[in-house]
Amino acid sequence: MNPANTSRRSFMRGTIAGAAGLVSMPTWAKSIGANEDVRVAVIGFKSRGSGHIGSLLKIKGVRLVALCDVDSEVMDKKVAELAKKDIKVKQYKDFRECCADPEIDAITIATPNHSHALIALTGLANGKHVYVEKPVSHNIWEGRKLIEAAAAVEKKGLVLQHGMQRRSDLGWASAMEFVKSGKIGKTTLSRGINYKARQSIGKVPAPVAPPATVDYKLWSATRPEMPIHREKFHYDWHWQWPYGNGDIGNQGPHQLDVARWALGNPNHLPKRVMSFGGRWGYDDDGQTANNQMAFYEFEEGAPLLFDNRGLPMKDMNWTKGFEPVYRINGKTAAPRIGNVIHCEGGFIAESKAYDNDGKTIEKFENFQDGPDHMLNFINSVRAGKLTKDVLNVAHGHHAAGLAHMANVSYRLGKKLSNEEIKERLSGSKAALETFDHFVANLEANQIDMKADMASVGPWLEFDPVSEKFIGEFAEEANKLAMDEYAPGFELPTVS
Repeated sequence: MNPANTSRRSFMRGTIAGAAGLVSMPTWAKSIGANEDVRVAVIGFKSRGSGHIGSLLKIKGVRLVALCDVDSEVMDKKVAELAKKDIKVKQYKDFRECCADPEIDAITIATPNHSHALIALTGLANGKHVYVEKPVSHNIWEGRKLIEAAAAVEKKGLVLQHGMQRRSDLGWASAMEFVKSGKIGKTTLSRGINYKARQSIGKVPAPVAPPATVDYKLWSATRPEMPIHREKFHYDWHWQWPYGNGDIGNQGPHQLDVARWALGNPNHLPKRVMSFGGRWGYDDDGQTANNQMAFYEFEEGAPLLFDNRGLPMKDMNWTKGFEPVYRINGKTAAPRIGNVIHCEGGFIAESKAYDNDGKTIEKFENFQDGPDHMLNFINSVRAGKLTKDVLNVAHGHHAAGLAHMANVSYRLGKKLSNEEIKERLSGSKAALETFDHFVANLEANQIDMKADMASVGPWLEFDPVSEKFIGEFAEEANKLAMDEYAPGFELPTVS
């Protein structure tokens, strides 16, 4: 089939016509034999998707047969690169045409956040196995739709896997077994940390045109074609609400996932959340917080805290030093990007377990950030079912959902003093200590929080069963827990 001339008949056979339509599995969907190649297409490869390509090319029995990207320049560059390796691929601009191709068995998705769920559901609707990068969703509602779709197609032998690589990491699996053993007592707090420098994205004086090589309607997908207010088209969407979820929804899901793993993998979202932060240090076209803290309480067990910092160590100096370092119990340096699991008799910080004095008591081997995660996907494709429970898209939904819940609280926030923030955190000594460190980092960057106060969200109550906010701010919160979809790009219902 020539992808440039895909017929309307073949296109419509495999695609869907909006959220209202129930989709039946195409007649050409079939299982893959042990001796057959798995034919894969990668959708979106300007950034993370290139990593997908590299991983797939290393797996025996996998053929990269197609690429899909809305930017012809990105496509041409990758096609030329692959040609040097004697690899020829079909080329698609429209993800719907790619998903409709009966000569593709599986797709991997690394597009911007706002189109993850749409493409994943379209892939499943067309009988494709699907791997979708983090965050698997742009809002809470999308994540639940993915879980429902995965259950619907499971009996037909299709798999839907998240891109949370740490779930395939042997080192973290060992650390979690150590937590479960209770050797250092019960978990008292699960902490996620992301201290990653994020400089200003600049401020354009007027809307700019999309790159000439980009099909902007397809890039916008679920969103209408809105005016573009950013200099760097292909990355800085992360910091604008219609498309991205800030760093808590970018790097954050990795650490949020590990944090909830340490809490025993609760199969529901927490009952309460409160988040605060701001975009400090510069005035640019970004909308999301560059420094943000979130605190979560579950129905039972220890709470979860996420701490995100985007500014340098001090003096707004991006050339000297690094991001700040949080010291556990005032002594042991925590990872700048990672997790700390606080327990009664000690703590775990990434690959090591310590006592409360900071003495190493256990080291976990094979911390490699899940190098076999894509291989696990391919093994599941061959098996026609997920080969490991840790690959279930529910983990992706809950990790992304934590980020979304925090952002909902933050976006409903109002400017409050530091004293008022401390009052809201008064039930947690650890949260108060972290807040003091949070403030100290801002002060070190010469930011006066009395003049430029944090935006502080309300404590939001959440029903983990219905996955709806309840209580005083429910109406406003639930509106932010779901997006509006552009005509023709509504989420399909997969059955």
